[in-house]
Order: sequence, then C-alpha cells, then structure tokens
Amino acid sequence: MEISFLDSAIIVAYLVGIVLVGLFATRKMKMTGEGYFLAGRGLGWATIGAALFASNISTIHLTGLAADGFDIGLVAGNYEWMAAFTLILLGLVFAPFYFKTKISTLPEFLERRFDSRSRTLLAFMAIIGALFIHIGMSLYAGASVFEKFYGVNMYVSIIVISAITAIYTVAGGLKAVVVTENIQTIILLLGSIILTVLAIYAVGDTGISNFEELKAAMKPGQLEMLHAPDSEIARTKGYSWYAFFLGYPVLGIWYWCTDQTIVQRVLGAKTQNDAQYGPLFAGLLKILPAFILVLPGALAYVLFKDHISAPIETLPVLIDRLLPVGLKGVFAAALLAALMSTIAAALNSCSSLVALDIVKRINPEVSDKKQVRIGRITAVVVMLVAILWSTQGGKFGSIFQAINDMAGALAPPISAVFLLGAFYRRGSKDAAFYTLLIGFVLGVVLFLLDFAPVSGYRYITDGLGIAFLMRTWWMFCLCCILFVALSLVTPKPDDAQIAETTFRNPREVISGKVESWKDVRVLAGLLLLVIIILYSIFE
Repeated sequence: MEISFLDSAIIVAYLVGIVLVGLFATRKMKMTGEGYFLAGRGLGWATIGAALFASNISTIHLTGLAADGFDIGLVAGNYEWMAAFTLILLGLVFAPFYFKTKISTLPEFLERRFDSRSRTLLAFMAIIGALFIHIGMSLYAGASVFEKFYGVNMYVSIIVISAITAIYTVAGGLKAVVVTENIQTIILLLGSIILTVLAIYAVGDTGISNFEELKAAMKPGQLEMLHAPDSEIARTKGYSWYAFFLGYPVLGIWYWCTDQTIVQRVLGAKTQNDAQYGPLFAGLLKILPAFILVLPGALAYVLFKDHISAPIETLPVLIDRLLPVGLKGVFAAALLAALMSTIAAALNSCSSLVALDIVKRINPEVSDKKQVRIGRITAVVVMLVAILWSTQGGKFGSIFQAINDMAGALAPPISAVFLLGAFYRRGSKDAAFYTLLIGFVLGVVLFLLDFAPVSGYRYITDGLGIAFLMRTWWMFCLCCILFVALSLVTPKPDDAQIAETTFRNPREVISGKVESWKDVRVLAGLLLLVIIILYSIFE
C-alpha cells in the first residue's frame, strides 16, 4: 500500500501526541502506590467504560473481525454482543464486592474470599495471560498488520510501538493509561465508522438498493447472528447458537470480570456507582463492533471478493480501495490506538501484580516509592520479554485461533472459582486452590493436544469433534463439579470471612427498592433489553 506524506504526518503526529498526553496527564499527580496503580481511585464511570472498551479492542480485533465478516458474516459479532452480558455481571455482581473491599488487585480479592495460596496462583496465571496473550500476540499481530499495510519492517514496528507505549505507561501508571485509552476510543470509533460509511456507500454504487438484494449478493447466512446446529457455519466453525450462549460466558467472566488487565480500571473507581456504571457503558459500546468492524468485512465480500484471496486481507483491501489520502493515516492511527491501548493495559496490570501481590506480600513494609519503582521496572522487563515472545508469532498457523486456545486454558477454572465463590457460601479455600491448580494444568494439556504446531494434530477439535467454545464450556462444568465436591469434603469457610465477599442468595443481586431510573439494576435491564431486541432482529 502506498502511503502519502500526509498520512505519514498524521501517524507521526498521533504517536508524538499520545506520548505527550500520557505524560501531561500525570504531571501533577503524586506517585504513591495507589496513585500509580489505581489512578488515586478517582476514575469516573465514563472514563472507566471507554478505557474498558479500548483495552479490549486490539489490532487483532480490527483485522480479525473484518476477516470473519468476510468469511462467515455477522455471527462473529456474537463475541462483541455477548460481552455485554458479562459486563452486566461485572457491574451487578463483582464490582460492588471489589469496591467495598477496597482491593488493589483481583488476586487480593481471592485472598479475602479464600486464602493466600489462591492469590499467588491467580497472580501467576494473570501474568502469564498478560504476557503471552495481551502483549506478545497483540504486538506480533499489530506489527504484521503494519508490515502488510504500509511496508514497515516487522521488527522495527515491534520496537517502536513497544518503546512509545512503555514511555507513558511506565512513567504515568494507570492514570496515563486510562487518559490515553479514552482518546484512543474516540480514534478507534471514528476510523471504523468512516470506513463503514464508505463501504455502505460503495455497495449502493453497485446497484444494490435494499436489504434483500444485499442478502442475495452475500453468502447464505452471512447477515445472520445466530445459526442452527446443522448449519454450515456451525459444522465447520463450531459457531452454533448454543455454543455461543454456553461457551462465551465462561471466557467473558474470566476476561471481563476477573482479569487484572481489564478490571483494574474498575478498581480505580471514584465511587461504587462509577464502578458499576462504567462496565454498563462499556457494554453499550460493545454493541458497535458488530456494525463497524464485522459488517464492513461482510460488505467487502460484495465489493471486493475477486480481489481478496484470503480473509485476512479484508481490512487492507478495504483501506486501500475505500479510504482517500489523509483518512488512511487516520485509520493507521486507529490501528495504533487499538494496539497501544491493549499493551498499555497489560503492562500496567503486570506492574500491579508483581508489586502488590508478590513484593508487598514478601515485604509488607515496602514503601510506596519503592512499590512504584518496582512497578516501573516490572513493566520494562515484561515489555522486553513480550518483544522476544512476539517474534515467535509467525510460527503459529493462526494467531487468532492461538489466542482463543490460550484463553480457553485459563478461563474455565478462574471463572468457576470467582462465580461460585460469590454465590456458594460453602465454597472452601482448599476447593478454590485445587480447582485453580488442576483446572490450569488440565487446560494447558488440552491446549497442547489441540494446538497443531505443537502436537501435529488438533486432537480435540478435529479428532473428537469438540469445537473451541464447547470445549471451554465442558471444562467449566468440570471445574464447577470439582469445586463443589472439594468444598463438601473440606472445612467450611469462616462466616466472618465470607460476609463481605459473597451473596446470601442470588436474589440479593437485584433485590431492594429501586429509587430512580439511574439505579444500576434499571440501567442493566435496559442494556439487556437492547441486546435482546438486536438479537431478535438479526437472528
């Protein structure tokens, strides 16, 4: 792709500007431990929601969802709409506990609910996830995109993007991260909306004038969100309607409700309302990617199917053929925003986990100043390790499948322990620790068995015919059974310990008098209603 001087100038201006904004945002902030890791617990709901959205949307999202839109259609948008359900869980179920207990990390919450063993193990699992999934693979995917789009050497991209992101993340902590993420959210939405509008106009120029004509020009079912078990997409991809409704919540609870990289923004909330409203705002934003990331890919099938030899080329072709000079630079900035926001979030979470869950527990008397210094050193070290790991990305057959499989190894035991820990008051500390340990080990084994570059064959998916989402669901069920069984044969937890970390019964989540329409339960219900209406339209 040819890149003009104007586009280059826009990219450089964005890179310089985002660093300056990140540094400027924290210039007057006192860098205590709480200030550095949790932005002084002063984040409002809009800031939290936008930051949650930006942390989630990586370059992998932009390229992968467009590719899936071209290949299989709007069904890929289920990953986005289903996220709204788990963000409602974060707002209604988990955020109140996190805010009331004033925890600094998610592993600390497990120590409050169970014991220090679970805290240590979860911290280890969270660092593994941040390093290998959030940073390493995202960095490789982003560098690959810039090499294919703009001819920039992959290793140059990795080093430059890593260095720029690390500057403001290491210097400013969570406050710098969320301020830049809010700007990046605007750039992401702006770039994606412009591309979508231009794609819709281009389809109109082909002579297609109504929805029925558009459906006829596409593959069968390409504009449907839900597919029957006997459909082509369900058979080949494992994307039946029940696979999404069973398998995705397991991933979603881990990612949106228990992953330090994401939830750290909620931990920095100013008030409990901010902690609860923020996830709901993010859930509202998550409706958009199906229309501004997946739909353009589906429209590309109508417009450019003769020019796209592989689905992964969808986004480059759309950019090259639809965007004029100047707007290509804007979209390049959007790609950078997606990549940098994800990396910054993961770096900051690793800093928090090492400084607070490891160093401070070893030496409870460690000073705030030293905690911040340790956090900064951690971010630099993690960034260097992630750079080395990212150079191995080319050895994986599919970066998107690799990331899904990695997440599938982590999510089931963590989701089971957090969900049952909140609602099952008999859940014991031994049950939590051994469910995390056994679930993690078993998840890694299944990942290696089903990861062709390692095992030579996908034994679970192709051998047993169990697709990724359903494998995640059955692993979750196994972890739940294990947790309950172990809880029944081990000493029950102390009543005082579970008083502030569990519900007395599930009805407690929504019980109580509703004072106004601003009640979080009302807003959650409205968001749920919007999602149900959208599913009824596109099913």
